[in-house]
Amino acid sequence: MDAFDSIAILITLAALFSYINFKFIRFPRTVALMLISLLTASFVIILGKIFPVICAQAQLFVKSIDFNKALMEGMLSFLLFGGALHVDVNDLLENKLEIIIFATFGVLSSTFIVGALFYILPGLNIPFIYCLLFGALISPTDPVAVLSILKHVSGSDRLKVKIAGESLFNDGISVVLFITLLNLAFGDHDSSTSVVIAFFLEEALGGVIFGFFIGWIAYTLLKSVDDYLVEILITLSLVTGGYALASELHVSGPIAMVICGLFIGNQGRLFAMSDNTRQHLDTFWELIDWILNAVLFVLIGLEVLILTFSGQYLLAGLAAIPIAILARFLSIGIPISLLKIRRNYSRHAIKILTWGGLRGGISVALALSLPLFKHREIIVAMTYAVVVFSILVQGLTIKYLVKE
Repeated sequence: MDAFDSIAILITLAALFSYINFKFIRFPRTVALMLISLLTASFVIILGKIFPVICAQAQLFVKSIDFNKALMEGMLSFLLFGGALHVDVNDLLENKLEIIIFATFGVLSSTFIVGALFYILPGLNIPFIYCLLFGALISPTDPVAVLSILKHVSGSDRLKVKIAGESLFNDGISVVLFITLLNLAFGDHDSSTSVVIAFFLEEALGGVIFGFFIGWIAYTLLKSVDDYLVEILITLSLVTGGYALASELHVSGPIAMVICGLFIGNQGRLFAMSDNTRQHLDTFWELIDWILNAVLFVLIGLEVLILTFSGQYLLAGLAAIPIAILARFLSIGIPISLLKIRRNYSRHAIKILTWGGLRGGISVALALSLPLFKHREIIVAMTYAVVVFSILVQGLTIKYLVKE
């Protein structure tokens, strides 16, 4: 099946599931799309017991889509830019200490907590390095899932900024940590401390600098014209060309897109756009954001068709859910408890930040990028279980916590 056919099927399913949700369910859109997609895939699996060819064709379709490539090298740049476009940079700066701590210490500590707990869990017998690898890919909160859910949540703006800001900036740490552990596990590259630090500086810091640079170029171009069609095309080229160039320069494309989105959404919106351009730009990127979110969450639901779920894998997946939540609670609770000495937090801050740390497509993409080895399938199954619980259960209930 070629790329156009795959895109056509995914968009058709996203449109159909969106219609069903609007007419009958009225859940938050991304949650509903993943739920309906998951139920549809489960029905196909059951139907496959009677008509094997139907399930086989559905599995062949999902296998033909490289989820990791589709998200990390395709959709992610648009989703991060579109999400950051509507974030107030002043709110981020007011909460910069918490965001930096959560995106660094939070990811690192959660990785080691998850790894240690799975290593001592009876019956799994997974080497410690692979437990850490699972911890690295499941610990970062997913900006796509977080931003899409927070749109439907009312409550404390400061807490929402902390959750959104952390999710936007923890990609650099999580990817560096994941790649480092991957190299340690399979011995492909030198993973000495100096190499890790150099890699982090090149990817994360390089992404920030590169994002500012291309964002400034786009801002200068936007400021020199007053035609919303041309200006929208400039932002589109910023995302596509900027992300592709970041990959060639070996700097973090996701971080660069976040910086670009913040730059254009704040500086560009204030000084380089007319009211007419702002309105059209917001409409365009809102539409892009929604279409790609719809396709992504449909695809996450369909992935169940090609995953292996034996009894052991199901038990491991069920065990992964509370372990991931506990690791999130500790990695967030410890720094907040220390920061409370000098800063004020709401009574339910730790609870809300813990429950609002959603996992999503990035964790699934990293898990599916793992090479074939003995424990790959169980790690993928555990990742999927945590992501499904995170989006369906945490995503549907976070609004009740935030309202408290």
